Amino acid sequence: MRKNKEMTKIKHFNPMKLREKYSAKNRTNNYSSFWMDSDWDTRSTSIFDDEVEVNTKPKTDLVALAGYRRAISNFVTIVTGESNIKVKFNDGNDSYTDGKTVTIGSKLDDKLFDPSVGLALHEGSHIKLSDFDFLRNLELNIPQEYYERGFTKGYSRTEILGHIKNLLNYVEDRRIDNYVFTTSPGYKGYYHSMYEKYFYSKIVDKALKSTEYTDENIESYMFRIINLTNKNTNLDALNGLRKIWKELDIKNISYLKNTDDAFEVALKIYGVVLDNLKDGIEETDENGEVTTKPNDGSDSSDEIENGNGSDSKELSDEEFERLKDAMSSGDVKQGHSNGSEIELTPNQKRQLENAIKKQKKFMDGDIQKKKVTKKDARDLKTIEDAGMTYETVGKDLGYNKKGVKCLVVKKLTKSLIEASGDYESGLGILSPHRYSRYGYSSSIDNNSGFVEDGIRLGTILGRKLQVRGESRDTKWTRLDSGKIDKRLIAELGFGNERVFNTSFVESYSDAFLHISVDASGSMSGDKWDNTMTSVVAICKAASMISNVDVVVSIRSTSWSSKRNEEKPLILIAYDSRKDSFSKVKNYFKHIRCAGTTPEGLCFEAILDDIIPTSRDRDSYFLNFSDGMPMFSNNDVSYYQETAVSHTKKMIKEIKDRGIKVLSYYIGDSYDGNRHHGDFKTMYGKDAEFIDVTSVMSVSKTMNKKFLEKND
Repeated sequence: MRKNKEMTKIKHFNPMKLREKYSAKNRTNNYSSFWMDSDWDTRSTSIFDDEVEVNTKPKTDLVALAGYRRAISNFVTIVTGESNIKVKFNDGNDSYTDGKTVTIGSKLDDKLFDPSVGLALHEGSHIKLSDFDFLRNLELNIPQEYYERGFTKGYSRTEILGHIKNLLNYVEDRRIDNYVFTTSPGYKGYYHSMYEKYFYSKIVDKALKSTEYTDENIESYMFRIINLTNKNTNLDALNGLRKIWKELDIKNISYLKNTDDAFEVALKIYGVVLDNLKDGIEETDENGEVTTKPNDGSDSSDEIENGNGSDSKELSDEEFERLKDAMSSGDVKQGHSNGSEIELTPNQKRQLENAIKKQKKFMDGDIQKKKVTKKDARDLKTIEDAGMTYETVGKDLGYNKKGVKCLVVKKLTKSLIEASGDYESGLGILSPHRYSRYGYSSSIDNNSGFVEDGIRLGTILGRKLQVRGESRDTKWTRLDSGKIDKRLIAELGFGNERVFNTSFVESYSDAFLHISVDASGSMSGDKWDNTMTSVVAICKAASMISNVDVVVSIRSTSWSSKRNEEKPLILIAYDSRKDSFSKVKNYFKHIRCAGTTPEGLCFEAILDDIIPTSRDRDSYFLNFSDGMPMFSNNDVSYYQETAVSHTKKMIKEIKDRGIKVLSYYIGDSYDGNRHHGDFKTMYGKDAEFIDVTSVMSVSKTMNKKFLEKND
């Protein structure tokens, strides 16, 4: 993976302390559990995976991953107050804060989620608060005197720039984190998780109390400075360290208002460091040229001895634990350790060197963020364009009272249809091929189907509905009271006192219709054709007038082949407030029947999206179904009385919002009367039972409803 060497980048090594102590092996995402489902971090199958693999871990659920990115994006917007900061997955390009975009990794598990949130919040805060133009020109912004002083210590211009850049990063991080902690204290937990994951180490805690890094050289100062707020810090370990602590003034860090202020503090700190470093040693090479080398008393052989050689062992995540106490504002107790003569073992020294490398990587922004594959990137775009989310429903029904995840697809898109080529894809109700009652055709031809039949019927009905867009004004004049008629004012001088008028405007109220269609397998054939013909007709008629909005939802189940698990599914196939009628014409022919009948679970998932009735708007909920609710997975057994009662409850909630419910049981010669009682129990006494051939009359009934005027 390419490392980022952007010189101007601000990155993260904030050593703010943690609130609570707990073991590394028990780490969980405590801070994200309130907004993600309880099992968000379980690895589940992508809805686009269609091959069953044996003895392999299922892939990450891309719907959950899309929700992960969307939620982090919302958090970044909330914390920064900036809606134009984009959050994207690492696609192989530079994954650092560029002043415009926050990049996150695609790994989603119980160790990385909270730290990833913290990292994204931190990067987003830098975008809001850091001056990236200043940072890009940092080399030119450094006063020449600091270069001159650094030269006398044996450092090159590039090395001096690196020293000051790292110190500025450190001070700027303190400023940025203080802003977040004071303006959004509820997000502290994510920051704590970030630092615990990427910066803290128990071997660093021990080293700060030891004799390691106590020689006055640049490595010692940088190690001690970047760990200044660690509770084990010893301010007497190096000359000038206590003065540096005072210059940083962490308790009053809020006095730093911008990057320029942080830069001034970084320069002061660097000045103290230079004051305490020995002058460099001048050496003459074989060509007679004089160079200056740092006088730190070390040689290159120390690197191998201290663990920088090829046998160094990378410090594992499990060896990083949370610090014991949180640093509270105005109560800084760090920096008062008396130090000790602790000596680290050779193995501990190797661990320390690796821990320092990890801190430097964090400081340089060289944090690995798992890339998304090209295929996953395409699928994620399809999922996000379709607005796929999980809604938890039926919390009083599940075995563990956790509820059931319902897959809600808020927008039917072309890419979603193309990605759902078969039942194993998860969206069995979609196919890239055209539906017909005899199966699917690989070619989309102009043969008549329910879409074409519905358009013909809807066009006829729509012509009758066009009167809804008209209003009739009736005006009465020469009245004793009312509004003064300006044309009659002149007659007041001739004794005419009847100069008032009044008007009456006769019009239709707006109408909202939500059509929900059962797309379970039993609806296939004539039931589906006739039902969808009626649905298309209503959509077409409504499209011809201005004050009727129609939403069509299709409900069924989604299937995960790798987990052998179903979820309730509801797809918003059409919304006239957002979509043109061409969507019905071009996309509805790709919808088919498949799966079972989650009924009330699907209703609950979109309950808040159904527009209620108001003073100037009539709202209708039109339901088509052909059987009783039935569905089960590992979370719920949704049958018989349980399903009937829950569906009845959801319909009652819809009615309580003033929405008129019209429900039709689509029957055929095989149905008889076996479910009629339960159907009326769920949908009310107005629920109707009609045979397949009568379904199209429903569209005519709805058009009559639209022509009813307010009292």
